[in-house]
Amino acid sequence: MNILNKVIIILGQTSTGKSDFAVQIAQKIDGEIISADSRQVYKGMNLGTGKITKKEMSGIPHHLLDIVNPKKVFSVNDYKKLANKKIKDILARGKIPIICGGTGFYIDAVVNKTILPEVEPNLELRKNLSKKSKEQLFEMLKKLDPARAKTIDKNNPIRLIRAIEIAKALGSVPLLRQGLKSSHNSDLLLDYDIIKIGLTLPNEILKKKIYTRLIARIKKGMLREIKNLHKSGVSWKRMEALGLEYRYGALYLQGKLTKKEMIQKINTETWHYAKRQMTWFKRDKDIVWLDIRKINQKSIALKDVKNFLK
Repeated sequence: MNILNKVIIILGQTSTGKSDFAVQIAQKIDGEIISADSRQVYKGMNLGTGKITKKEMSGIPHHLLDIVNPKKVFSVNDYKKLANKKIKDILARGKIPIICGGTGFYIDAVVNKTILPEVEPNLELRKNLSKKSKEQLFEMLKKLDPARAKTIDKNNPIRLIRAIEIAKALGSVPLLRQGLKSSHNSDLLLDYDIIKIGLTLPNEILKKKIYTRLIARIKKGMLREIKNLHKSGVSWKRMEALGLEYRYGALYLQGKLTKKEMIQKINTETWHYAKRQMTWFKRDKDIVWLDIRKINQKSIALKDVKNFLK
């Protein structure tokens, strides 16, 4: 096999079984997995993010999990640099890198080699925007950058403010994402030969899986995990920025939501997040989509991977 520049991408919406499928592929082709999840990079955020366990890894090396203190902000630029280094390292050892995750921006940053916006914080703008509600911030972003508004978490004021900050400085972020190539920093960029496999499920089945997985995480101790993060110094405000389970779990622990309301909020917002993920991925016509329930499609996908590696 000529694997000198071969990279496999396993992507898709939350709860579609990406991690398990990536492990199955890795076992067949001597691969190593690089996570592409914007929250699984954080230490101590396991149940809330659905992070793969050691047992589930089945001996396959996994990279870019548990690498950052959740009190710190980890950017897409940080991810891009680390992921490219990992890809080079895996290839140099004769193994095959498999990037697996649902954070489309992370995946695009690596495989499309896009120039990412380097916008310095505008403290005065941030101060003014912090006085506005989430709804007002979202409306501002829709006017400045409608495409970004379709893929952002509209309940996350920190991300909304950052998106507005970038849009005001550079215009619209998507214009930078759509195909601008970097001609420098060659140590961090490779010319990859890529196959992208997307996992998908019918909406009604996916909705049920999202809810079932949420209840299972709560039973396993997700709220205890959030308590421990707070005790270790992660503020409630920071928890809100970490989104979904951590945002609403934190509100419940502060007595601002009932348990029933918390479950309803997480379930609804996770479904909205899944829809935003698909909005992002649909832009990419190179993705080969696979219904994970169908064994014959799994076999076809594996055959495609093997042919790709020849």
